[in-house]
Amino acid sequence: MESTGIPGLLLDTAPDAIIVSRSDGTITMANRRAHDMFGWTGEDLAGTSVDDLVPEDTRDRHPQHRAGYLSGPHPPLRRLPLRGVRRDGTVFPVEVSLSAVAAPDGETYVTAVLRDDTAQREAARTRSLLASIVQSSHDAIVTTDLDGRVLSWNPGAEALYGHPGPDMIGRSIDLIIPEDRRGDEAQVRLMVRLGGRVDRYRSVRRTAKDEDIAVSTLVSPLIDERGTIVGTTSITRDISDRERAEARVQAILDAAPDAVLGVAESGEVVLVNAEAERLFGHPRYDLLHMPVALLLPDGLPAVSAVLRTGGDSTPLDSERSAEESDQRWATRRAARRGGAEIPVDIACSSLHTESGVVIVAVVRDISDRLAAEEERRRLREETDRQRLEARMQQAQRLESLGQLAGGIAHDFNNLLAVILNYASFIVEDAAGTPPAVDAEQIARAARRGSDLTHQLLAFARREVIRPRPLNLNTVVTEVHQMLDRSLGEHITLTVRTTAGLPSVMADPGQLEQVLVNLAVNARDAMPAGGRLTIDTALVDVDFEHAAARAGLPTGRYVRLRVSDTGTGMPKEVIDKAFEPFFTTKPSGQGTGLGLATVYGIITQAGGTVQIYSEPGVGTTFTILLPATDAEAHQGGPEQSVAGPAGHGATVLVVEDESALREVTCRILRRGGYTVLTADGGDEALRLAATHSVDVLLTDVIMPNMLGRDLAEAVRSRWPGTRVLFMSGYAQPVLTSHGTLSADVHLLEKPFTGAELLRALHDELRTRP
Repeated sequence: MESTGIPGLLLDTAPDAIIVSRSDGTITMANRRAHDMFGWTGEDLAGTSVDDLVPEDTRDRHPQHRAGYLSGPHPPLRRLPLRGVRRDGTVFPVEVSLSAVAAPDGETYVTAVLRDDTAQREAARTRSLLASIVQSSHDAIVTTDLDGRVLSWNPGAEALYGHPGPDMIGRSIDLIIPEDRRGDEAQVRLMVRLGGRVDRYRSVRRTAKDEDIAVSTLVSPLIDERGTIVGTTSITRDISDRERAEARVQAILDAAPDAVLGVAESGEVVLVNAEAERLFGHPRYDLLHMPVALLLPDGLPAVSAVLRTGGDSTPLDSERSAEESDQRWATRRAARRGGAEIPVDIACSSLHTESGVVIVAVVRDISDRLAAEEERRRLREETDRQRLEARMQQAQRLESLGQLAGGIAHDFNNLLAVILNYASFIVEDAAGTPPAVDAEQIARAARRGSDLTHQLLAFARREVIRPRPLNLNTVVTEVHQMLDRSLGEHITLTVRTTAGLPSVMADPGQLEQVLVNLAVNARDAMPAGGRLTIDTALVDVDFEHAAARAGLPTGRYVRLRVSDTGTGMPKEVIDKAFEPFFTTKPSGQGTGLGLATVYGIITQAGGTVQIYSEPGVGTTFTILLPATDAEAHQGGPEQSVAGPAGHGATVLVVEDESALREVTCRILRRGGYTVLTADGGDEALRLAATHSVDVLLTDVIMPNMLGRDLAEAVRSRWPGTRVLFMSGYAQPVLTSHGTLSADVHLLEKPFTGAELLRALHDELRTRP
């Protein structure tokens, strides 16, 4: 039981546990501290055995120890180490002091004073551990009194400063402080004496060899057991090697072409390089500890993402080109330089340091790159514009040449018609005589001139055509058979056609002429032999296609490509290749109208033709013709049926060129026709008012009145009158976009007598 009365109160206030027991170990009294120590609060230890207060592993031996102590002289035992066990089974160390006394009743009582020394032992262990740490630390740990005299000097200090510990105890700490730093160190000690703590700072110390070393020092107050500041404790580390390494790293960073920022977890900048100073327009001491949000307001998400994940950043958009992409880059962000924003790229990665995670942000100024890209874009647009202008200028130049050629062809065809037919009269009237032979030569020259005018009109897109839906593969196959026989054995001809091509709307004769002209040019470019390839394919022209950028409407086109392995052409020749009468062949070996004719035929059909050539490599002509859904025409050409002479049918001939009018009348009269003549529309209308006219044979282009208007006026007077137009330059008077209407009959100049009579016969034969 607990003690009672004044003695009991005194025992209960004792700081140590007191337990009294009989010789058999039965507890007769225990104070409050004993109950608390062993966890018997609320229960009475009296009546229990002291054996229950020791751990089970020693409980069996405890009665023997007790009996041995009581069997002989039993002097007091002081501060014996013992282990006790609490009510909950927890084992803890105690110190026990024992004394025994014999009572008058003959019983021996043992008084045990127990002290729980767990805290003391832990404190002693801690002090020992701290002392061991101080002694084994590689850092210099030095304590001084308030006057700066050394109180302790660990082996780390001996190694760092070179002064033995016994020599430094009691001496001033200024011995290791350079004179120019002593004032600063005195201020540090003053701050510590006032209760402050100085975090690590860089300074300089002097060794026993009078060498200055760079150090990092932490200074804190030295406090005694009463809580009084009695001096300072400094922990110092040699950072000379570290500073040199940091200096090398900083030099590398300063040499980097991109700005480098180190960002702490707090968002403050803790590392900068020289390029960062230039990029952001702030000196280094201003950038350090500045919130990164002030420098990278638009790029902050990239830094935050790395801070959250501890990994590398990923791109925040996809504006970079494939050759520039990098998984670490957040592209096209904004940085702030003063009050202005500049475009930057940002790459971030995490770096784990002693002070926590630091985000290394590499910031690249892309102002120059964007300016260069913009300049390249401008130059591309300017180049495209100049190229388009050059094409337009070339087209305008060719158009002007075409108009000139058309005008010349009109008058020249009239002259050729006169020459050709008068030569024919001589041949017929003087057959077998020398004059007939001469006249035949004149007629041959006139026909040659007629071919040239047709080529001029084809180039100028003024020749009247009769287009129909065609399968380009069929045209290529037919020309292939002809070219096989005419190109020569030294030329290898290869034709590749793509099945299922849609039709194109074109004149088959003109397409054959295009292929022949290109094949002949290729043959002439390969005098020693070579390879000529003709192929067809279907092409979709979109807005990005080169032909579309040159002005060709988008859509489906059938491609005809003619390639040779000849001598090729330089750029200055390519630029003039389509101009009429331009040729690189020797004098007398070319007219210069072959490619001009190709250009005119293809453009008149709504297509385009392009040249790619390199000297010594060869030339490729690429032709694009609009595709059509119309079915290809399968029939052969219509055949004219020769018929008898005129038998008195009346023909009104209207021609403003007197020589051609006279020769035309002579042909008709010899063919049995009754002829009325007029030199213009007004005179023709007067004749038509008084004479019945079977056929109106009129020139298309005349002063004061066009042939089409004259035909309408005559038909209003004589509705059954047939009309046959004659012209060497009918477009655009009779045609729509170069296409002759089905109800318009045209006799192209220059014509022979036979051609004129056959055309009149066909016109009269179609009379309903």
